[in-house]
Amino acid sequence: MIRSERSKFIINELEELYPKTSVPLNHNNEFELLIAVLLSAQCTDERVNKVTPILFKKAKNPNDMAQLEVETIYSIIRPCGLAPKKSKAISELSQILINDYNGVVPRSFEQLEKLPGVGHKTASVVMAQAFGTPAFPVDTHIHRLAQRWGLTNGKNVSQTESDLKKIFPKNLWNKLHLQIIFYGREYCTARGCDGTICKICRTCFPKRRKPFKAQKA
Repeated sequence: MIRSERSKFIINELEELYPKTSVPLNHNNEFELLIAVLLSAQCTDERVNKVTPILFKKAKNPNDMAQLEVETIYSIIRPCGLAPKKSKAISELSQILINDYNGVVPRSFEQLEKLPGVGHKTASVVMAQAFGTPAFPVDTHIHRLAQRWGLTNGKNVSQTESDLKKIFPKNLWNKLHLQIIFYGREYCTARGCDGTICKICRTCFPKRRKPFKAQKA
């Protein structure tokens, strides 16, 4: 298969497996989504979803969050890892949202990426899932799968994101990034598939015999 054939097959396969893509991080508003995505860095969605109900019961908007002590936030989000840095970022960005954005989560990549603890990937998730703006958030899992499937030879997530945006139609980006994540968790895991086992890997590269080693992001 050439790359365009692989991409079409991947789209069809993922659409058949995951016709509906619900956001894996539980939230009730844009602010809660922003906080949940920030917490998900180097942490599983499952763990984040156990922590956020406790946090959001105390503060579901920037005004309430800014009134919490950083130590209080830390004590709640500690299971997520990197808690000292994340708790400080949550407190600071809440105050910035109040001071600069009237307590509203901004709707631009540039403004989001200026917030403490919010990088490009976090901003992309918020833009895609909260505001429906076309984005292709790439984490280490998508980076790994994109290499296995011959969609990129990028050495980092930035290059992989750029390559995927060129390959896939823009109107599919928001859904595809979730579909790839779901497939990676279920069928093409880091340990369960070495590039020769799952259906997409076998179909895209039927002659591949040796395990494929993806470059880390």
